[in-house]
Amino acid sequence: MNPPRTALMHRADGPGRPALSHSAALPCSAALPCSAAPTGPVPPTRSTASPLPAAPAHPTLPGSGWAPGSPCTPGCLPPEGGPRAGRLRVALRLAGLVGALLAAVAVARFFAAARRDRWVRACSGAALRAVGVELRVTGAGELGGALVVANHVSWLDVLALGAVHPARMLAKREVRGWPLIGGLAERTGALFVDRAGLRALPVTVAATADALRGGATVGVFPEGTTWCGSAAGTFRRAAFQAAVDAGAPVRPVAIAFRLADGTPARAAAFVGDQSLLDSLLRIVRLPRLRCEVTVLPAVTGADRRELAARAAAAVGAVTGVAHPVPAPVASARESAAA
Repeated sequence: MNPPRTALMHRADGPGRPALSHSAALPCSAALPCSAAPTGPVPPTRSTASPLPAAPAHPTLPGSGWAPGSPCTPGCLPPEGGPRAGRLRVALRLAGLVGALLAAVAVARFFAAARRDRWVRACSGAALRAVGVELRVTGAGELGGALVVANHVSWLDVLALGAVHPARMLAKREVRGWPLIGGLAERTGALFVDRAGLRALPVTVAATADALRGGATVGVFPEGTTWCGSAAGTFRRAAFQAAVDAGAPVRPVAIAFRLADGTPARAAAFVGDQSLLDSLLRIVRLPRLRCEVTVLPAVTGADRRELAARAAAAVGAVTGVAHPVPAPVASARESAAA
């Protein structure tokens, strides 16, 4: 649930990385700042939305052509300072979050599927409220049996999706060992992914397609890892193949975080080598935070490439941050993961 960064195939952390921190990435300052360079063009879509404004982008990470990655680091986050919640409020928020997650994990096992989904939805909303996050949802439509694809900024994204419509999330296998979050992921039927290589990818796609055929809602963060919100990653196409195989609808969801005055809340991002604890403390210290979730109409396409391009364009049209067009792949091995 690829917080957590339970996204589809988060970037491959190097060996020996602690389970609750991100892998080191090329700092924004080492190449271009988050606000410096415009992205490539957004693929054409049938959307009637107004054209995207120029959007910032990060340089491509060196290394593997298929492993998902993001050059965002804690340097992309705003400096600490400004108005902050008091210590008592911070303590109450932390206690409320733990209580909501404990309730979700402890009780969900006793419920049948439909009732469990209602319980997880209630607990996810309670967890967001506990840490001072106001959830605003626009758009509607039945998400049952759909592949739900969203941009990925924070571990809060999973709670936000769970509060809208519980889903079986594609999650990196390390999430299974995370306190509380791992237990909740297992209780909700998360599909765990081995990010170490491509060998297990066909099995993951097949399992996802089977879940969709069975009527499950499957949630995916196709960027594969979190980005700071000033820039965005490519929507990788592998997960969309599961929707093609299952004949399932693809529903894009746009997620954005804002402060009380409406300005983008970069402090909500969970990026780089930032630890989960550091991200959690940054969030609970904010006086208020708003999470805006926009559920978009289903996209259609002839193949996974077209589905991914249209979903990315639909999300970017809402967030105002374009997702780069995938570069041509160099081999069948990389093509399978793209």
